[in-house]
Amino acid sequence: MSSIQLLGVRKQWGPTTALADINLTIEPGSFCVLLGPSGCGKSTTLRIIAGLESASAGRVLIDGRDVTALPPAQRGIAMVFQNYALFPHLSVADNIRFGLSVRKLPPGEISRRLHETAELLGLTALLARKPSQLSGGQQQRVALGRALVAQAKVCLMDEPLSNLDAQLRQDMRRELRELQKRLGLTVVYVTHDQTEAMSMADQVLLLHQGQIEQAATPRLLYAQPASTFAARFIGTPPMNLLRLRAGRIAGSDLPVLGLTADLDQAAFLGLRPEAVRLLPPDAPQADAGMATHRIAQVRGSEYLGADLVLHCAIGEETLTVRLDGRAAQGNATPLDVGATVRLDWDAADAHLFDADGRRITPASSLH
Repeated sequence: MSSIQLLGVRKQWGPTTALADINLTIEPGSFCVLLGPSGCGKSTTLRIIAGLESASAGRVLIDGRDVTALPPAQRGIAMVFQNYALFPHLSVADNIRFGLSVRKLPPGEISRRLHETAELLGLTALLARKPSQLSGGQQQRVALGRALVAQAKVCLMDEPLSNLDAQLRQDMRRELRELQKRLGLTVVYVTHDQTEAMSMADQVLLLHQGQIEQAATPRLLYAQPASTFAARFIGTPPMNLLRLRAGRIAGSDLPVLGLTADLDQAAFLGLRPEAVRLLPPDAPQADAGMATHRIAQVRGSEYLGADLVLHCAIGEETLTVRLDGRAAQGNATPLDVGATVRLDWDAADAHLFDADGRRITPASSLH
């Protein structure tokens, strides 16, 4: 197992900065996902680790060895690309062992590694086929086998599942994760799909405009987003960000959580849609001031089977609420457009952000 470190890595093309002073440590044997929208710098980061791009500044260390100036072949890495790049005229076996043949390994060693890798990936019965005779998932396995057969301890993956259909992607996510754990690989995986990141990663590096927005475990990234960008990027539906004015939701006359020092500095109140509850019309009000400002009007709804998503107006803001689709069917409160509903949430589920979009208090400290 090998660690990876980026120390002050910067990448510029003329006046354009693609990466700005990236500092990152990836632990040996971990699965690190580089996540973010198109153009955020995630593929550039991966290519710099691989040696396919040169950093304008900074250093790259793999297992403690400075590889900044080394070509890809000398970095001890394997790569799997979005385009599987299989040779169409070669069989599955020849595609997998191609790199070993180029390195002129002994025939016996090549054969041993080929059959071990094929068995590991369930490709033994397909070794004589050509890529055109394989399904998308099988081609993905061949591309992965070509990387694994080199027995590198670092594997870099650039959106390897994006060409697969939804069900196959789900299956391959599980298989990739199990394979990574079994082999003890250090994996750096690029994707724009938050589902892939949250379901596979030990560590998520969320990038935005060439900078690290937040580096955290999937659970921490979801539970305590460091910024409004992280809050909106993670979660389906994304977190509600309600504008605050003097401690009140914009357009509302009553305080949100009671005036505190933190609330005085807050510009946005963040609430996950699943953290908001629908109260029955006759529910007792423990605190009239707290309940009154949570009266909302339904602007729209989306029935998704397991979920019912409501879009509700509170003051000048729109609050998205995710309810259990089955429970909502039998709810006594009308949920049609224009209906008035009462909403509630726990103070511990609220998040505060300042005018620059930075988190100013952890959710657990709100009262």
